[in-house]
Amino acid sequence: MDDRTAALVAECKRQEEACLYTSTTLYEWLKSLRWWRIGFVVLPIVLSAVATWKLLEKQPGYEWITGTCALLAGLVPAVYKALRFDVSLDGLGKTAAQFKTLQDRFRQAAKITALSSLDQLERDFAKLMEELDLARAASLTPPERFFRRAQKKIDAGDYDFSVDAKDTSRGS
Repeated sequence: MDDRTAALVAECKRQEEACLYTSTTLYEWLKSLRWWRIGFVVLPIVLSAVATWKLLEKQPGYEWITGTCALLAGLVPAVYKALRFDVSLDGLGKTAAQFKTLQDRFRQAAKITALSSLDQLERDFAKLMEELDLARAASLTPPERFFRRAQKKIDAGDYDFSVDAKDTSRGS
C-alpha cells in the first residue's frame, strides 16, 4: 500500500470513529428526549384527571389542588409545543441515522475500497466527505453528558462486532 492510500485509509478510520461517537451520542440524547416526550404527553392527562376528580371537587379546601392541576394540564402541552419536541426528535433521529450510515461506509472504504484502486478510494472518500458535511450541517449540539454516556458504551464494547474478534479456538 502506497503512502497516499495509507493516508486515506487512516483518514477513513478517523472519520469512522468520529461518526461512531457522534451517532452514539445522538442516539443517547434521543433516548432521553423520548422519555421527556412521554412525560409531556402523559402528565397533562393525569393532571386533567386529578383536576376533574369528583372526590376532590367535593372536599372543601382542595380547590387549589384542582385549580393547579387544571392550570398545569393546560400549560404543559404549550411548553411541549414551544420546545418543539416532535420536530426535534424527528430531525435528531434522521441525523443520528446519517452518522451511523456514514460510519459503516467509511469502514467499508477503509477495508474494501482501499483494496481496489487509489482513484476509486479517492472518489469514494470525497463523496463520503460531502455526505458528512451535509450531516454536520444540522449543527446539533448534544449536552456533554450524552457524549460521556456514548464513550462508556463504546469503551464497554457495545459496538464491537464479534466477527472482528480474533478466533482463539483455532490458534489464530
